[in-house]
Order: sequence, then C-alpha cells, then structure tokens
Amino acid sequence: MPSIAPSPGGVRVDRLVTSGQFELDGGSWDVDNNVWVLGDDKECVIIDAAHDGRAIVKSIDRERRVVGVISTHAHNDHINAVGEVCDGTRAPAYLHPADRMLWDELYPVTPDHELADGQVVTVGDVDLHVIHTPGHTPGSCCLYAPALGVLFTGDTLFNGGPGATGRSWSDFGTIIESIRDKVLTLPDETVVLTGHGDSTVIGAEAPHLQEWIDRGH
Repeated sequence: MPSIAPSPGGVRVDRLVTSGQFELDGGSWDVDNNVWVLGDDKECVIIDAAHDGRAIVKSIDRERRVVGVISTHAHNDHINAVGEVCDGTRAPAYLHPADRMLWDELYPVTPDHELADGQVVTVGDVDLHVIHTPGHTPGSCCLYAPALGVLFTGDTLFNGGPGATGRSWSDFGTIIESIRDKVLTLPDETVVLTGHGDSTVIGAEAPHLQEWIDRGH
C-alpha cells in the first residue's frame, strides 16, 4: 500500500484484514476484507467492520474513542461484525438508507445514523467527506479525506476497475456514472483504499475508464 503521511494532528490510517464469507442471491464465497481505522491517538472511526468483531475491537487501543462504525455499503461481508463492534466500543453505526434492505437481512434494529451525500464526519483534525456512489449497491458510499489524500471506496472502485454489478441491487451503468463523475474527478495522487485487495491511486485507474465500459464490468 502507498505510504500515507499522518496529518499534522496525528490522524493516520491503519488496516486490518479479516476473512469470512460473502453471501448473496443464494451463493457463498470466501473473501478477505480490508477493515480501515482512521484516527489519532484519542479517537477514530472504523470503516467496514467485517467478519471478526472481536479482532477489530482488540485492535483499537483502549484510550481511543470510536466515534463511529461506518459501512461503505451493506453487503453482509462489510457489515457482519458491525453489531459486535458497536457493542464492544459503544460507537454508533452509520449507513446510507438506500441499503437498508440488505442491512435488514442481518439486523433487526436500524443503524444509528444515516449517511448522506456531502455529509462530513470529523475525526481529530481531519474531515471525512461522504460521497454517495451507487452502482455496486444503491447505497454505496465512498469516504474522502482530502487532508490525507485518501479515498475509501468500499467495493465501488478497485485496483483494476469497478466493483461487481452482476448480482441483485447492482447496476453497471450506475457504477460507471458514479466512478466517472464523483471518483475519477479527484486529484490523480489520491490514494484509493479498497474494500478488498490492494490499494491504488486515482491517476492509475482513470485512463482505463473506457476499457471498463467496453468490457462491461
């Protein structure tokens, strides 16, 4: 992963990889997920609490206050540890309301807060901007921290192309529009921190947009 210098206030990005299963439309696949922690020594947010809630909670220093558990979207492999992590840290859960149908398959309670396009969550001295990027799911969101030059994309954009759109609630044309209009417009040097696999930068992905359109995935 490209190095990410901390902000003057000490906000940094840490990664934990957890493993489990992604289940949708009657299928099940083994997956490794990136769980991202953004914050300083006093507070942080957890992005995409996947699979192993105990490991995620243990990775957070007791001195750090978790101000939120943010889900980029509500596929089970990105939210299946949210309940345990929220219980263990007493932090609220955030989700875009357009993904409630997926959330409701796992949880009988509503998320504590709704994400909205343009919303800002502040952690330490860094603002995290919510960008609604539907396509992989209707409520998919990316999270942009301009002060760090990083973008958390969930499953919207990977190293090598868009997230999958061949299953329920997804649409290829919509994800292309989201990526073209809201993601690839960010500075070329922006580091893309993905929901699975290796990171990339905007400048490495932008030239391939037409290739993705032509191949249809």
